[in-house]
Amino acid sequence: MGITDDVTLPTEEELTVQEVNLSGPALKAGAFHLGKACEFENNEFILCRNELKDPRACINEGKATTNCALNFFRQVKKTCADEFMQYVNCLDKSSPDQKFLPCRKTQGVFDKCVKDNLGMERPPYDYFARVHVHKTARPRPPVEGPAVYEDATPGLPEDTPRPEAKYGSRYIFMW
Repeated sequence: MGITDDVTLPTEEELTVQEVNLSGPALKAGAFHLGKACEFENNEFILCRNELKDPRACINEGKATTNCALNFFRQVKKTCADEFMQYVNCLDKSSPDQKFLPCRKTQGVFDKCVKDNLGMERPPYDYFARVHVHKTARPRPPVEGPAVYEDATPGLPEDTPRPEAKYGSRYIFMW
């Protein structure tokens, strides 16, 4: 994307937001519950990015997503810190590629703590692969029609004679 004088970039203050400073194993340990807890914010952000195709227009949705993740991990830290850290350490140290399989017991303890204290059940593994309808209050962007050029070459008339193909059928490439 080229930048011209017409393009306005957001200021540093608009882009500055508190980051989620967690390691990979910690994010993986809380991923299922985080995805369920922040589902609306995540879907709103992705919908904005896909519809508008301009990341500058979706800064507020991105901030809401980050804020939701921060609040979720703060709640986990308040209520289930020990269980969460045991699960994180198990994921980090039990296998080189952080597989879930060796950590099913600590996962169960963490899931029970989250269910008891936060009232959230762990979603099934195929939950995020299912089709979900997202209801939003954002207005739908205008649909752009096909580009029309005034100086476009007019098409050939349908009755134009076409010579026989020199090397066989013309339709060999139209699969």
